[in-house]
Amino acid sequence: MIPGVAIALLAVILLIAGFEMLMVLAIPTLALKAGFFPGMPDLIIAQKVTGGINQSLLLAIPFFLFAAELMGRGQIAGRLTGLVRALVGHARGGIGYTTIGGAMGFGSVSGSAPATVAAMGHILYPELRRAKFRDKFSLGLIVSSAETALLIPPSITLIVYGWITGTSITALFAAGLSVGVVMGLAFAVLTAIEARRTGVQGDPRATLGEIGQALAGAGWALGMPALILGGIYGGIFTPTEAAVVSVVYAIVVEMFVYRSLDLRGMIEVAEKAAIQNAVIFLLLALGTLLSYFITLLQIPNMLVALVTDANAGPILFLMVANVAFIIAGMFVDPNSIQLILVPALFPVAQSLGIDPVHFGMIVAVNVTLGMVTPPFGLDLFVASSTLQKPVAEIIAGIWPFIIVNLLVLLLITYVPGIATLVPDLIL
Repeated sequence: MIPGVAIALLAVILLIAGFEMLMVLAIPTLALKAGFFPGMPDLIIAQKVTGGINQSLLLAIPFFLFAAELMGRGQIAGRLTGLVRALVGHARGGIGYTTIGGAMGFGSVSGSAPATVAAMGHILYPELRRAKFRDKFSLGLIVSSAETALLIPPSITLIVYGWITGTSITALFAAGLSVGVVMGLAFAVLTAIEARRTGVQGDPRATLGEIGQALAGAGWALGMPALILGGIYGGIFTPTEAAVVSVVYAIVVEMFVYRSLDLRGMIEVAEKAAIQNAVIFLLLALGTLLSYFITLLQIPNMLVALVTDANAGPILFLMVANVAFIIAGMFVDPNSIQLILVPALFPVAQSLGIDPVHFGMIVAVNVTLGMVTPPFGLDLFVASSTLQKPVAEIIAGIWPFIIVNLLVLLLITYVPGIATLVPDLIL
């Protein structure tokens, strides 16, 4: 356990010193190599780094990110939101429910929480304020609702977890659907309480004609989740193939149906998505090497032995795992959290008989929490940039949602049926 503790301390020191996450992963990994495997040929290092990310499963990530950027730049996000508003906007605080539903809808075609914040924020923040929701609550609702994109398929977080652990992506997507709905409902309850407390009213009830018009306007936008999810669960194509289909569909709809993007705009979107993907895959490559060294040092076996000797059952283990993920989420980006913690904790979970899909949902909910947890929650900074608001203001509005998120985390952790019911029914 000494090597693991030493490397963890080094990573913490680098984080506190302000190093980029790339260096926080790279320096401890190189230290492991120099300190414990000095004779290992550099060729093996190169093979592990390149081989780890040379997998067809990971192709889904760049395609889903590209599709998310296309839809955020175009009209799909706005049309999905318009349909949700026509359906639920008349309820007390209806624009709050529209925010949650719109984020869930966009998440179901993007898989990216930052993209959801950026796409939904500039559309819905003015509407929330116009409806008299408090500024802090409006900011917190937008940022928190975007978390559902990491749970509802196609979730990039779940793809990474499935890649690390070998768990079925299709089963994870099915579980993420039910967990994402639970999360959305929890935020809806908080929105209802806020609307009643502050006297927020709803929109005038939409007529059948207006609903029909909104449905017609969003028809092409609705085709995206129907195509992706229907194709995956219908066995027509794999999640990776679904990602490619989503890009083609988004290009056709945004460029030739809605005409919201021209060639120059698509090139700009492609450039932005390429930068995001380069960062993610550098982290994944380094994480692969770090996981390899962790395995060689038998750290997972040591953790299993420690849990066994302490007679720690699943309840205590999951509590400790949640605490570890929550603390890591305050400082580390979501992909790096998984790359650091999952390879060490997953074998322990298996030894205790914890379902891999259930554990994946616990990891995913923790990751969503990390995206909005101060001081370094990524979505806090995305919202600050999108809405031109100080990060401190967004943090001030996020706390009620963090409490709700923690309650959902406890529910998912100790009621595994919520995560496993849908996969058991359809797979």
